[in-house]
Amino acid sequence: MKRIVLGVQYDGTPWQGWQTQPSGKTVQDRLELALQKFTQGPVATTCAGRTDSGVHALEQVVHFDTHLSREIFSWVRGLNAFLPPSIAVRWAHELPLLADGSEQDNFHARFSASARTYHYLLYNNPVRSPLLEGKAGWVFRPLEVELMRQAAAHLIGTHDFSAFRAIECQAKSPVRSMDQISIERRGDLIVFTLRANAFLHHMVRNIVGSLIYAGNGSKPPQWIAELLQQRDRSRAAPTFMPDGLYLAQVAYDQKWQLPQQPAELLPWL
Repeated sequence: MKRIVLGVQYDGTPWQGWQTQPSGKTVQDRLELALQKFTQGPVATTCAGRTDSGVHALEQVVHFDTHLSREIFSWVRGLNAFLPPSIAVRWAHELPLLADGSEQDNFHARFSASARTYHYLLYNNPVRSPLLEGKAGWVFRPLEVELMRQAAAHLIGTHDFSAFRAIECQAKSPVRSMDQISIERRGDLIVFTLRANAFLHHMVRNIVGSLIYAGNGSKPPQWIAELLQQRDRSRAAPTFMPDGLYLAQVAYDQKWQLPQQPAELLPWL
């Protein structure tokens, strides 16, 4: 028995999120269907973190267990032959599976992860762009990046993020450690990069929505600190659109030697 780890990239626009649903219109459903066709049998997958409907992934990490022996490049080429254009396996890696080992001895896509990085791509222009439809969020009012940076600084560190947590979130604790938030303007595009040990349901989209309030002058930067202290979701901005959200990279210990790729948003950015 062995554990195969995959780096999967997808455009979330046509899919109802990662997690399997009765409709079958999810990334997990299509990946497991491709695995079934390639291996001639049912295969269950586990991912690093579920993404919502319309959310993209530059590098989602997935694992599954199998008795089959294949060359590494065969997992990539073979699965891609059965996947739609919006989903692709970018790399594969084989690890031993120790039946009598502890959780630390065996790689796990979710539990072995030490950090997650997300990008949010925002188009800031008075007129929407049809070329960015489904690929970027849109705000037509002018935004001041420096004000958003000042607001984001309050989020760095370990906090109770209840104010940015979806009501349906199933996490046992709202406490997370935010390592980095960077905000860069590139012409009419603003790129938010957030890195934390883990994220709550809708946490990134809720944070981006609140930072936009600071950027357009609706709220002062200090308002973000007040939201953290109040721990009340109803006081923060509404959940922002999923279009511009990208799961960029999941960090793991180097001992697993995963062939991960740089978390570049898009080649032209």
